[in-house]
Amino acid sequence: MSQPPANPDDAHLREETVSSQTVFQGKLLHVRSDRIRLPDGAQATREFIVHPGAVMVVPILDDGRLVMERQWRYPLAQVMLEFPAGKLEPGEPTLQCAQRELFEETGYRAREWALAGALHNAIAYSNERIEIWFARGLTAGERRLDEGEFLDLQLCSMDELDRRCAAGEVTDAKTLVGLQWLQNWRAGRWVIQGLTPA
Repeated sequence: MSQPPANPDDAHLREETVSSQTVFQGKLLHVRSDRIRLPDGAQATREFIVHPGAVMVVPILDDGRLVMERQWRYPLAQVMLEFPAGKLEPGEPTLQCAQRELFEETGYRAREWALAGALHNAIAYSNERIEIWFARGLTAGERRLDEGEFLDLQLCSMDELDRRCAAGEVTDAKTLVGLQWLQNWRAGRWVIQGLTPA
């Protein structure tokens, strides 16, 4: 995924890599420990997770309800309510990933797809970038979960999701950002190219 061009006005904030070491290499993530040069010339260490990138889908049914997932998240030891999402396979275009993840996890296919934007959910310790895709014109089918993947589907209105977020029941960062995009798009404040609010 491409990065925005460097802003020359930010030179006094920029950190430069002196050396880089892989500390851990797993199936999904790898951890690096980089020695860096600070803007004042001093050196420091930056430890961070390298992530292949991901997508999140905001699937909207014809009646306006949202297709959500309930899934156990091991690091938090609890079930989380979230929008469908998944990581990119090597060389996979993000739209193709969004279509694949929606179908595999929910069984739905969509007639309309539009890219809303992107988010970085852990900027202090990861380079993960998640693209937010909207999907409409949904047709239900049989899902194809990955081996070892267990999740329930839940249909939710935008207002219900908003209430659950406000009550602190939904804390997943990508889902909170997805709801923000959805509310602003429906209110006509934010534009999603190729998708008009219904």
